[in-house]
Amino acid sequence: MTMAPAAEAPKETGDELRVVPAGDEAILVEFGRRISRDLFRRVRGLADELSGPARPAWVREVVPAYGSVLVYYDPDRVAFAAATEQLRSLAEEAAARELPPARPVEVPVRYGGVDGPDLEWVARRTGLSPAEVVELHSRPVYVVYMLGFLPGFCYLGDLPPEIAVERLPTPRLALPAGAVAIGGQQTGIYSLDNSPGGWRWIGRTRLRLWDPRRDPPALLAAGDEVRFIPE
Repeated sequence: MTMAPAAEAPKETGDELRVVPAGDEAILVEFGRRISRDLFRRVRGLADELSGPARPAWVREVVPAYGSVLVYYDPDRVAFAAATEQLRSLAEEAAARELPPARPVEVPVRYGGVDGPDLEWVARRTGLSPAEVVELHSRPVYVVYMLGFLPGFCYLGDLPPEIAVERLPTPRLALPAGAVAIGGQQTGIYSLDNSPGGWRWIGRTRLRLWDPRRDPPALLAAGDEVRFIPE
C-alpha cells in the first residue's frame, strides 16, 4: 500500500529537454527536474497543444507534471520515431505558446484543532505561532502543478520556506477528505476519506476535491491557481 504522496520536490539540476520512451505506448517529454513556474509554463504550453483542437490523432492521453509531460500514444497510428520527432518540435515551441488565463479557485480552510492536529507541531518546529503558520500558509497564490497519488489529489508548490517541514516519520493510515497538509516545499489537499498520508495535517476544507458524479470529477486541474481562505 502506498502510504503517502509519492512525488517529492525534484532536486534542482540543469534544465535539458529530453524526449524518451516510457514503456511501449508512452513518451516522456521532460523540460527539467525542479519546481519552477517557468518550467511549468512550458509544461502547460505543450499539454494545451496536445489537448486542444490541433491535438494529433495518435495522442491518447496527456499527463502534465512539475517539469514534464507524459504522452500516451496509439502505436497503430504513428511510429515511435515520428511521434518523438513531433513532440520534440512542439516542446521546443512550448515556451512561446499563448496560454489562457489560469483559473482562480478559493479554498476555505478550517485550521488547527480536530481539523488540523499537526498545526501546533508545525508552529513549534518552525518557532512560529499557530496564527503565523496560518498566515504564511494562506498568503501565496499556489499553482496546481499536477494531480496524482489519489484521484483529485493536488500538488501545490511554492510553499513559503518558513513553514517547510519534514513529513511524518510514520504515515497516518487514514486521513479525511479535505485534509490540507504540508510536506517539504509542497502543500496539498487529500481528496478521499480514509486516505493514508505522511504529510503534516494542518487544516481541512469543506470542498469536495473528487466527486465521480461531477463533470469533471476533479475540482482542480493542473494550471489552476489556488488561494487558501482561513475560516
